[in-house]
Amino acid sequence: MTKPITPQQLRDKVGDHLGTSPWVRVDQPMIDAFADVTRDPQFIHVDPQAAAQTPFGGTIAHGFLTLSLLSHLLAAADKPEIAGVTMGVNYGFERVRFLAPVRSGRRVRGHFKLLDLEEKRPGQWQQRLECTVEIEGEDKPALIAEWIGQFFI
Repeated sequence: MTKPITPQQLRDKVGDHLGTSPWVRVDQPMIDAFADVTRDPQFIHVDPQAAAQTPFGGTIAHGFLTLSLLSHLLAAADKPEIAGVTMGVNYGFERVRFLAPVRSGRRVRGHFKLLDLEEKRPGQWQQRLECTVEIEGEDKPALIAEWIGQFFI
């Protein structure tokens, strides 16, 4: 296990790839649960027979499901640990693009690059990450996003 770094040391990594997460399978039960929670039961997500008749050839994950996995993927990534963090919060996104569908049963993983890090107030740091969600075995990523988050020391 590597020694935690300070926010100042993290700032030296602006422009660097910070880490990659393990693979996560996006299966039909996950897609169905997301459809239930978000009240978005569009057939391309939850009806395998009807979705098979579309160009996707079967059900696909909601784009927002893939986006929502970023929190888990970042937490699981092999990135530097920041010493003394008491909490982190989402601040928003500069951009999000859904580039390829995640078919039910496929695996995805996240790649994270640090674009910016600044101290907004003493102990309150804001980072901007470039996030790419790769689909196993596919050339195009599921999504790319510029994600802004804050963490507190």
